[in-house]
Amino acid sequence: MTPSGEAGLRRICAVIDLLIDAVDEETLLPALFPVLLRAVPGDSLTWSTRTPTGRHPVTLPQALFSPQTLAAFFRYAPADPLFVHTNGGSGVPLRRSDLQSRTEYHRLGTYGEALGPAGAEYQLAMAFPAGWTSAGRRTVALIVNRSGSDFPDADLASATLLRARLTHALERLAPPPRAPAADLTAREAAVLDLLADGLTDQQIGRRLAVSTRTVDKHLEHAYAKLRVHSRVAAAAAWRGTG
Repeated sequence: MTPSGEAGLRRICAVIDLLIDAVDEETLLPALFPVLLRAVPGDSLTWSTRTPTGRHPVTLPQALFSPQTLAAFFRYAPADPLFVHTNGGSGVPLRRSDLQSRTEYHRLGTYGEALGPAGAEYQLAMAFPAGWTSAGRRTVALIVNRSGSDFPDADLASATLLRARLTHALERLAPPPRAPAADLTAREAAVLDLLADGLTDQQIGRRLAVSTRTVDKHLEHAYAKLRVHSRVAAAAAWRGTG
């Protein structure tokens, strides 16, 4: 391996080590952004989180775009092929130059209103699943910007390697929300208590003085509320709410 290859590998390992050690996003992200910019070298980056309630972009350096600039960007974004790729496409790492020429890029409203003034002459972007919020599934679009030269294939390979690690870390830090115990009726909770203790449907029915069919109905409703599909998963989920 060449000296430059070894240096690149060390920068990737620094990102992976940070992801492995992360305990929450609040402390992870401020430390992650500069390390990412060393692993996939650039002048700036945008980390745009998308949830069912909207988009929440943050940048390094901070305040790279004003609120007015962001509004202008999103107004023109549907015509921007790199945005379309990260917003609804496969999200695999791509350079803007993989999708269009610089002349075509400079004609875009997103370039004229936001990206050009920010010095984003060259871009590498990817999107990936990033865990859950109370509103539902979450994804992140990560865009690295450069002003001087395009991203070489080695940077594209680094981004591809890091994409799966970023997903794994964020899925771990933001798992699907469990249904609150308050959503269950008292009888459903009682059935789950006995289920978690290892009782069969017949034993639960005898303990609660109800039929096995009634036990099955309570479990069916509890499964839906806990978002599970089996007795084992229901017992595990119910223990997790306690």
